[in-house]
Amino acid sequence: MSVRPLTEDQRDAMQEITNIAMGQAGSLLATLLGVFVNLSVPRINVLALSDVADAIGSMVGRNIEITAVRQSFHGYLRGEAIVIYGRDGCKELGDLMGYDEVLDRTDEIELLLDVSNILVGACLGGIIDQIKGITEAHGAGELSFSAPSLMAENVPAEVLINPDKLTWTHALLMEVNFTLEGRNFISHLCMLMPGGSIEKMRNILDEFVASF
Repeated sequence: MSVRPLTEDQRDAMQEITNIAMGQAGSLLATLLGVFVNLSVPRINVLALSDVADAIGSMVGRNIEITAVRQSFHGYLRGEAIVIYGRDGCKELGDLMGYDEVLDRTDEIELLLDVSNILVGACLGGIIDQIKGITEAHGAGELSFSAPSLMAENVPAEVLINPDKLTWTHALLMEVNFTLEGRNFISHLCMLMPGGSIEKMRNILDEFVASF
């Protein structure tokens, strides 16, 4: 099945919306940790589901073990938000948040879930705030979120997504990475939306562009 890419105007609008939303998420993270947060330029692609795992591997790095937290969202738009951490991520977070002792596995997971929940909530909230007028015109209500959960632990990034376990045929992949000034820390926030939500998002982006 062929995958129709976003138009240039749609991609530019999605980058603008995502950049503002991710900036809000980064600001919250900086306040929480007391350190400056650097953000990458958002990367946005419509991909066949079979290509998503390879794309994430390219973004994060080949043969790098990662831990990931997932949080699904549903409503007018639905999909999965995934926060990916490198092996040193939890150690750096624990240090910045004032943990004096080495964290055990339970505490590490709880810390990653809490931070992920902040990032996902701020990012998706920022996106929805910017398109709220458009979605309300389509009769959409608020998005609902699942609780964050551990998706994978110490696995290569390129095996994070198993297309055989999803019914989607293609996905809208949005990714921004966060780094902390003076720290060996990097986190990737990825959002995946399936076909039905992609088509809704195309319409939203067209109306967003037309509003200017």
